[in-house]
Amino acid sequence: MSLFTRFVDELSFDDLPPELLAVLRRSFLDTMGVAAIGSTTKMAKTALRVSPLLFGAAGNFSSRMLMDGGLVSPSGAAMAGAMTLDSVDAHDGTTPNKGHAGSAVFPSLLAVVDALNRTGRRMGGREFAVVLAIAYEVSYRAGQVQHSTCSDYHTSGAWTAVGIAVACAKLLGCSQQQIAHAAGIGEYHGPRSQLMRCIDHPTMLRDGVGWGAPCGVSAAYLARQGFTGAPALTCDSEEAEPFWRDLGSNWLTVEHTHYKLYPCCRWAHPSIDAVRELMRENNLTHEQVECVEIRTFHYATRLAGHEPATWDEFAYGIAFPVAIMIVRGKVGAEELQDPILQDPEILRISRAIKLIDDPDLTTRSIKKRWAAVTLVMRDGRRFEDHPRSPRGDADLPLGDDEISEKFFNFAQPVLGAERSHSLHDLASSFDKLDSDEFTNLLDLCLRAVHD
Repeated sequence: MSLFTRFVDELSFDDLPPELLAVLRRSFLDTMGVAAIGSTTKMAKTALRVSPLLFGAAGNFSSRMLMDGGLVSPSGAAMAGAMTLDSVDAHDGTTPNKGHAGSAVFPSLLAVVDALNRTGRRMGGREFAVVLAIAYEVSYRAGQVQHSTCSDYHTSGAWTAVGIAVACAKLLGCSQQQIAHAAGIGEYHGPRSQLMRCIDHPTMLRDGVGWGAPCGVSAAYLARQGFTGAPALTCDSEEAEPFWRDLGSNWLTVEHTHYKLYPCCRWAHPSIDAVRELMRENNLTHEQVECVEIRTFHYATRLAGHEPATWDEFAYGIAFPVAIMIVRGKVGAEELQDPILQDPEILRISRAIKLIDDPDLTTRSIKKRWAAVTLVMRDGRRFEDHPRSPRGDADLPLGDDEISEKFFNFAQPVLGAERSHSLHDLASSFDKLDSDEFTNLLDLCLRAVHD
């Protein structure tokens, strides 16, 4: 068997370094905050209506949908949960892959764990930490291989399907051979969706995790029943080998996981950070702003968003989120309200934002995302910021207080204070929970938001 199948099969809790567990705890908390606010969106509500039609429950073979509680198959719960998370672009990500793992991984693993609970197999946080680590790490590495070997820029659903497949195979007790087949099935059936199409035409398709997640879950169940798959080229090929040789000794999950302060595409974040500081440090008001010049990398200049008509267009934009920061001084849950899209002052500034394709920042944006902002005042003054990458990367980390503040900002208006505080405390220490405590955490994540 290959290196990655042995890694999946043999990994134990004692193999997980403290810094990895810290990232997984942070991602659990951050992702559940996004799930809470995501459950209020049209995209999530659509997925929750459709999932029972496509993936109905069958006796004990059923799972609750994230933040909804309705019963469907594990694949259906993975789909609905991933679309719920993908509906608000505020979840964790990996900069080298230009994508996200947690939005697909969490709803998938929670769905399979919930299904297993119904058969009497209960687990604690330590076991969940192992499969969570596998799902993240395998997804990240499969994604890097895919980006290096495929000409098209594929969505996160394409490579998270592989990580989910092998992590769920581990949960289901599959052999090493079955794990390899699960990876091959997940990779082959995973959605090779082209992200730039959704950036050019923003819709609910988003980052592809809505189909990557159920593909990964289905692959694991298929493999356990003897279904075979071709070798996963992102895991087990000559081209892939350099990306896997340090598996288990170097954790990309620690090195590359980032967190977002703002609920929009990360490509907009350095510009939002810049105007936030320029406005505050120079004691400026939005009435003084004439226009904004943003130099950034090539892909970012293709983002729609000067006059978004929907929240899908807002998510894949730079100009409008930057204008919100200039006018309101923040971009958070309170800004995800329909009247914001018609705010005349935000629209005035958004229309006056110029995106400039900068070759140097394009070159520098291979591993990070760069932008440089200049504010032009009505009186002719110019305030120029230095080129910067966004906060939230491992080298510019958010503090625990910022992650908690973001969580409560998203979760508390939807879940209420009591449930939000309980979810915060348990998610922040999930790997230390016994089976009863972890079952309680599972219930906080999966039951309906109004229960």
